[in-house]
Amino acid sequence: MPTFKTPNRHGYSVKFSPFGAGQLVVATSQYFGFAGGGTLFVLQVTPDGNLVEVANSKWKDGLFDVTWSECDPNIVVAASGDGSLQLWNVKDLQFPLKVFQEHTKEVYSLDWSQCRSEQLILSASWDTSIKLWDPFSPISLSTFCGHHELVYNAVWSPLIPSCFASVSGDGFLKIWSSNLPSRSPLGLHVHNAEVLTCTWSKFDQNLIATGASDGLIRGWDLRNFSAPIFEQRGCQYAVRKIQFSPHHTSTLASVSYDFTTRIWDYRISCEALEVITHHSEFVYGLDFNVNREGELADCGWDSLVHVFTPATFSRVTK
Repeated sequence: MPTFKTPNRHGYSVKFSPFGAGQLVVATSQYFGFAGGGTLFVLQVTPDGNLVEVANSKWKDGLFDVTWSECDPNIVVAASGDGSLQLWNVKDLQFPLKVFQEHTKEVYSLDWSQCRSEQLILSASWDTSIKLWDPFSPISLSTFCGHHELVYNAVWSPLIPSCFASVSGDGFLKIWSSNLPSRSPLGLHVHNAEVLTCTWSKFDQNLIATGASDGLIRGWDLRNFSAPIFEQRGCQYAVRKIQFSPHHTSTLASVSYDFTTRIWDYRISCEALEVITHHSEFVYGLDFNVNREGELADCGWDSLVHVFTPATFSRVTK
């Protein structure tokens, strides 16, 4: 299993390049993100199966998330505890290309639109707002206000243009149109706990899942919010991040504060198909490799980044 250690830095987010070639970026923080700076690592899986550092760059505050451009294989955006977003060229990390500074508290989530007709970025912040950015504009295009607590995650729908979801410490999932920032979003109280993460199905435009500090993962049909269509149980502590598989219709992965990475299939069982315990601290970052079926990356507060293929994926069919 390819593994890399981020010395004296604790992992918050890991993302595979959508352009392939085995490249990843990792957002990390000193002192578990409570103080100090951050480092952005660019990693490469080599032909002989090792995970090596290509480059890194330090930032004055902790880095909590990172996302790749969907149009340029060398561009990433990182989110920081100082409220800023930085646009970086991974071929030259000496200085960021741009710094966007509007949020008044930590930026905890970033997502680049997967629609080729528009190149837009979402940022979700502990200042309770979500902002919409054009990477070529110095100021945000729109600000979305509707949550009453920290916004932990905002993600674009991969199937519905101009649509995104957000989740918050207020227990709500909200569905927005990026074209209508003043319109009240569709909202649902989905957990009696802080909701830390959400993910859209890559196959069904009406299906979205949420994960929360109550240790539960719930699936929701946008056409009928009366009750969850599935509930996955087993995480002993908060579910930090979940992601639907890009290759299998009913499969998800999760990482948790219980030090585990879990593989789920909601059509088979409400319990995990596989529990992976290769971290010794909170697991924070998770990503599927869209270019290699079944391959995952995760990272955690133990400073380890792993690239691996769970045994489950040899048994799960589409």
